[in-house]
Amino acid sequence: MSGSNSSAHVDAPPENPDPVALTIHSMPPPDAQVLDRRTQTGRLKMLLVLAVCAAPVLASYLMYYVVQPQGRTNYGDLILPTRAVPSALTLRTLDGTLVQAASLKGQWLLVAVGPSACAGACDRLLYLQRQLRTMLGRDRDRLDKVWFVTDDGAIAPALREALGGPEPVMALRASREALAQWLKPAAGQALEGHLYIVDPMGEWMMRVPANPDPSKVKRDLEKLMRASAGWDKAGR
Repeated sequence: MSGSNSSAHVDAPPENPDPVALTIHSMPPPDAQVLDRRTQTGRLKMLLVLAVCAAPVLASYLMYYVVQPQGRTNYGDLILPTRAVPSALTLRTLDGTLVQAASLKGQWLLVAVGPSACAGACDRLLYLQRQLRTMLGRDRDRLDKVWFVTDDGAIAPALREALGGPEPVMALRASREALAQWLKPAAGQALEGHLYIVDPMGEWMMRVPANPDPSKVKRDLEKLMRASAGWDKAGR
């Protein structure tokens, strides 16, 4: 027989194989759909948390001021949508110390606006402000009195003494023009003619009518205290 090789030909392995080439593998590209789903899930969770936190506040407003039981009415003008205290609002104490607008949050506020030479209607509103807080009884510590002084004039000694009584008024100087960007009077009325109610989140939500009936304002405040009892406590 001829000397032909009958066994199958097998290629010899390459000499000196590259160890790096044997161990490094390309990674699959990230799945864009998976990333999108994760992002959407995270956003939904965040929105759910915010909704849970805001639910008691929204429910109390809806129950008492939108879905009203038959025969229930508001004396004050409900502000919808509510208007947040401007973060850029410049406030100063009577001695000139700068106060951050955000510091107003955390407590219900009964707000008056007027010049330093507070007389006549202005003085009556400040008196009514003090009386209304006292009339709230055990809930009075949930309401702060604020007077925005719209000029740099001196406060009369007798008035300054009244402001600093056992339950002091928070007197803060602010530009009338800046306040008018936040608080609005009723048609035909001046900014100084009303008391304004601001909720603990810093949202202006009600305007007391000019020349108000104290007993009716008291009822509005009592409704607010009851409606917010589940989420608002005394103090900041």
